[in-house]
Amino acid sequence: MNNNNALILSGGGARAAYQVGVLSAMGRILPKHSPIPFSILCGTSAGALNATMLASYADNFSKAVSTLAFVWRHLTPDQIYTVGRWPVASSLTKTLMSYFHMHNHDRSIALMDNLPLEELLRNHLDFSRVTNAIDNKQLRALAITAMSYSTGESTTFFQGAPDIHPWQGNRRKGVIANLGVDHLLASSAIPTIFPAHKIDNHYYGDGAIRQKSAIYPALKLGANKLFIIGVSGNRSAKKWSAPDTDVDSSAPSMAQILGQLLNSAFIDNLEDDINQLEIMNSLIRDLPEEKKAQHQNLPTETLIISPSQELNAIAHQHLGTLPKNIRVLLKAAGGSTSEKISSAASYLLFTPQYCKALMDLGYQDAMWEKDRILAFLENDT
Repeated sequence: MNNNNALILSGGGARAAYQVGVLSAMGRILPKHSPIPFSILCGTSAGALNATMLASYADNFSKAVSTLAFVWRHLTPDQIYTVGRWPVASSLTKTLMSYFHMHNHDRSIALMDNLPLEELLRNHLDFSRVTNAIDNKQLRALAITAMSYSTGESTTFFQGAPDIHPWQGNRRKGVIANLGVDHLLASSAIPTIFPAHKIDNHYYGDGAIRQKSAIYPALKLGANKLFIIGVSGNRSAKKWSAPDTDVDSSAPSMAQILGQLLNSAFIDNLEDDINQLEIMNSLIRDLPEEKKAQHQNLPTETLIISPSQELNAIAHQHLGTLPKNIRVLLKAAGGSTSEKISSAASYLLFTPQYCKALMDLGYQDAMWEKDRILAFLENDT
């Protein structure tokens, strides 16, 4: 591997299908059977699942993205979480009991059980291939970020080249690990929705929580160029300055609150990261040459691909494909109208129809950015 390009895949539950569409377009753009054009892969939550699949086929990018697309194209909710009537009811009961300290089991409390996801991951991922890719220098590092409930630290578990060292910072650290399914389950354990996952003596939750900077792990792993696929709708035509008269003035439901909390955790910090990095690089370019040498570790180029359409609106169109019990659960949380549950639902809509819509959008957006993508990669392919 002759580059230190990093691919950063943020979290977002079912929204991560958009990332697969972008990667599929890149697989079409680049020469067939070429190696993966990134030496560093950083994933959080569902983005970590996508990053791991890519790492498993580091020697053949087109095969990696076609395999990833096959998995997402055939996803159904019951492959991710339990959707039967009584398991959901049981989860609700246990959650209510936990508020009164009446629950004392080893398994963490959550509204849904994601045991089916564990089976899916074990069926489709071979972590020995990741080890081989690193040993053969086809990959520099794979990083998976989770949040420790014990310490509150954003913890990046990474497997990589021998010269990469652990790090410890302000409520964030990097830990060398032999990565496996447990790390993916920990990173994708959305609080209150999926149970926390235990690794060694600590319980971990979704890596997007407490993650101050999605690009920080890539920088610590030595990246000098960043390719980021986001899952926000901030590029869409939505008018952030809309007058108050256009805004729903009713009190927010639990479903709305959950949707905004998930948005805050998964998608609101990434653009700030990029803006700050671009400002710093702009300032560095104006420094005298002798001063520039002190900042050589900062990436000099970034490219972000994010949805050109509002994903909540797409989720709204596909709410009917959710299992009935999940729709009932969201409405019970106060989502009196479908618009009010669309944001929260956009993270749980692991249905073929919704995933295909997001994959198609990602493919389209990447093809629109074809020239920029090729320019980003031109010195490395």
